[in-house]
This record gives sequence, C-alpha cells and structure tokens, in this order.
Amino acid sequence: MFSKACKYGIKAMIYLALHSAEGSYCSLTDISANIDSPLAFTSKVLQQLAKNKLIVSLKGVNGGFRIETKKLSKINLLHIVKIIDGESLLYDCGLGLKMCSDTKPCPIHKQYSLIREEIRKMLENTSLIDFSANKKKQVLILLR
Repeated sequence: MFSKACKYGIKAMIYLALHSAEGSYCSLTDISANIDSPLAFTSKVLQQLAKNKLIVSLKGVNGGFRIETKKLSKINLLHIVKIIDGESLLYDCGLGLKMCSDTKPCPIHKQYSLIREEIRKMLENTSLIDFSANKKKQVLILLR
C-alpha cells in the first residue's frame, strides 16, 4: 500500500515526534538505526520532508533533524504520505485500471472505495502529537 520510502518517512516522523518535544535534534545515524532503515535512503527521505517544511534540518556537530513542537499537532500522517507517495493511494483504482470511476467501476471498485476512504480518515485523523505519549512503547514498536 505505502512505498518503502513512505514507510520509512512515517517511522522517521514518529521517531522525531517522540524526541522533538524535548527540543533536541536527532542525528541521521540515530534515526536510521532506530527505524531500521538504510542510512542513504533515510537521508533522502528526510531531505524530502525538510524541503516540504515538515521537519527542521540543522547542519553541524550538534545538528540533525527535529519537528517544531508547535507543528506536532498540525502534521498528520496524510501530510507525510502525500509528500512521499503522492495522492495515488487516495484516488487510484485498486486494480490499477486507468478508467475506473463510480460510473465505470472495476470489479472491486465499491469495496475498495470504502476501504480507501477509511484509510484516508485514519491518516487524516492521526497527528504526530498522538505519538508523543508512551515514548518507550512507541520506540520499541518501530524496531520490530
């Protein structure tokens, strides 16, 4: 459903949400290790998130990445998905057909539309602030 980049992006944002409330920056190495993602791949994903102003990037010895505390309640998972994967998850046909719609549905259109709408609601209604509680539990989940 989500691309590998998007999965890493969501995991990285959850990790940063857990640590950004403290106001500290997380290094690329720490993020990569704690979300079990290759370093170079993590770097590209984080650059994309920084370019779109979801995270702050600071170069230097004490640098790294963080999310501004005030943004934790404003950024939802849908923001991340749209930046990394685009909106295809929300609109494309479940079978990958080019001409699928309510007027010309594919065999799974009706059921898939309902599922797709539930996924959209979940992504839209889940903000990063939701992950700042239960810190230890969330970090452990990211390392499974």
